[in-house]
Amino acid sequence: MPIPKQDTDTVRALQGLENRSSSVRLQAALAVGTTPDPRFIDKLIERCAIEPEFYVREMLTWALTRHSASMTVPELLIEVRSERAQARSQALHTLSKIGDRQAWPAITRALLTDADDEVARSAWRAAVVLVPEGEEPELAEVLTTQLGRGERETQLSLSRALIALGEVITPTLRAAMTDLDPLVRQHAIATERLLRTPDAGFEFAIEEAKRTMTLGTTSQEGR
Repeated sequence: MPIPKQDTDTVRALQGLENRSSSVRLQAALAVGTTPDPRFIDKLIERCAIEPEFYVREMLTWALTRHSASMTVPELLIEVRSERAQARSQALHTLSKIGDRQAWPAITRALLTDADDEVARSAWRAAVVLVPEGEEPELAEVLTTQLGRGERETQLSLSRALIALGEVITPTLRAAMTDLDPLVRQHAIATERLLRTPDAGFEFAIEEAKRTMTLGTTSQEGR
């Protein structure tokens, strides 16, 4: 008995997702997203955890968003607890794209402060999308504990996440501006600058923060 065309297409797509060629994997993910099928969900999530190419991971995430959230979100919530950092990061990224607020309880403090920068950044982005109305101040308090962390790219991600919460971040930022750690103070000042003048750019805001801190120190020494 011949195999139904639908089944042969499914087999071909599943094999394509594991192909050595990144362009073939990309095309397979595109095909899966174009014609969503619940049978693909587990394989898409599995590939997200190990896919080495960024643009293929983005297509895998897009393909997942094309499926029913009621089927993808529960699987992704399991994945955010994975021991593999990329699995956690990509699951969080996908949850932020789906935007289903039922996923909010899974955005734990442990994820928001994850030792892996990519996981933490994905958690920050997901958190500001999924946070329920009224819980923004509590989220801001957790996020500000990460001020001064990492390289510029990580710091910019955190600033963007905080700014997305709006004016509720002001009290916690002001408190961070008096932190004993100069990197925390600098990052807090720069974030506040960006909140007030979004077009300034992060590097400019950092330089302004450095000048503010230097002038503040000079003023204190002159007393």
